Amino acid sequence: MTKLSVNINKIATLRNSRGGNNPNVIRVAQDCERFGAQGITVHPRPDERHIRYQDVIELKEIVTTEFNIEGYPDARYIELVKRVRPTQATLVPDPPEAITSSFGWDTIQHRSMLQDIIAELKSYGIRTSIFVDPIEKMVEGASHTGTDRIELYTESYATHYQINREEAVLPFAHAARVAAEVGLGLNAGHDLDLNNLHYLKEYLPNLQEVSIGHALVCDALYFGLENTIQMYLKELR
Repeated sequence: MTKLSVNINKIATLRNSRGGNNPNVIRVAQDCERFGAQGITVHPRPDERHIRYQDVIELKEIVTTEFNIEGYPDARYIELVKRVRPTQATLVPDPPEAITSSFGWDTIQHRSMLQDIIAELKSYGIRTSIFVDPIEKMVEGASHTGTDRIELYTESYATHYQINREEAVLPFAHAARVAAEVGLGLNAGHDLDLNNLHYLKEYLPNLQEVSIGHALVCDALYFGLENTIQMYLKELR
C-alpha cells in the first residue's frame, strides 16, 4: 500500500496567523498518526512563515511514523536535518521566496551539486528524495545523483485531470516506469486530492508515498481530520 504522509504546513500557517499555539502543531501531528497517517511532512522556509525550525526539532521527539523534511538544501537546511535525522530528506529546487514548490530539479545541470549533498545526507543515515518533473531524462538523471527516491511533482496532473485524465496521467506513468527501471523509489506530491488520487495510484503501481497537505487540511474543515485521513487512505488502497 502507498503510504500517506500528511504535510502539516497549513496547520502552522493557521497558528501563525493569530500568534499563540492554536492549533497546536505537535498535537495535530500526533493526531494524524493516531488517525492512520503513515508519515508527517514539513517544509520549513527561511522566513518561517508556516513551520518554524523549532517546530521541526520538537516534532522529531514525538513523530513515531516516518518524518519527512522538505526544503531547498542551503546550509541552514542541511544543518537542521543533520541535527534532527529524519527518516527522509526531500530536496526541492525552489528559491526561498517561493510561495510553494513549482518545478522539479534539472538533474543533469545540477548533478554534481546533488551528488555532494545527497552523499552527505546519506552519511547521516537519512533516506533521500529529490523533487522531479515527469520528464524521463530528468528521472534518468536522478539515478546518477545517488538519491534513494524521486518525488514526482504532480501539479500538471492535477491541473489537467478534469480535462483529460488519461492524457494527464501518461507522463507520470512513463516517469514511474523509468524510475523502476533505474532502481529509484517513487514518491509523489502537489495538488493531489480526493478526486484525483486514486486514478494516479492505479497508473503508478510502484508508488511508495504521497505527501498531501493543502487539500487534506481543506477537506478536514468539512469532514474532520480523522474522517479525512481515513478517506485519503481509502483512495490509496
